[in-house]
Amino acid sequence: MQLDNLTREEQVYLTKAVISLLDAWGLENEHILEMLALPEDMPPRQVNRFRSMGEPLPMDNEETLKRIEHILAIAEALRTTFPRNPQMAALWMQQPCRKLRGRIPIAMMLFDGIEGMVKVRSHLDCTYAWDLTGSHC
Repeated sequence: MQLDNLTREEQVYLTKAVISLLDAWGLENEHILEMLALPEDMPPRQVNRFRSMGEPLPMDNEETLKRIEHILAIAEALRTTFPRNPQMAALWMQQPCRKLRGRIPIAMMLFDGIEGMVKVRSHLDCTYAWDLTGSHC
């Protein structure tokens, strides 16, 4: 998905979808700002504006765009992993995972940034992990 050329309407839709995902995964406003690599001086209440007032996330930061892409891909991988029980996705994100060395996926993403997101995404999406190794045709 090309995120840097969206209309304002598409930005607002994307913003609401991303905030909704992060809410479902149990993040508080402060952690949502951190997860998206938004400016440190941005007040946590700004997330409420993103959530309900139709204000789009800033789309001029490459780091934020990369994080959004990973978050959306992780959400899609969770939908395919738990197709009959969407609540399991949120539960999985908040429980220690043996294959992630006992770390909690959402904490790994939050504290390790892009690197943590890549690890969680690679665990959930074998195609993505395979592409990272460069062993595709």
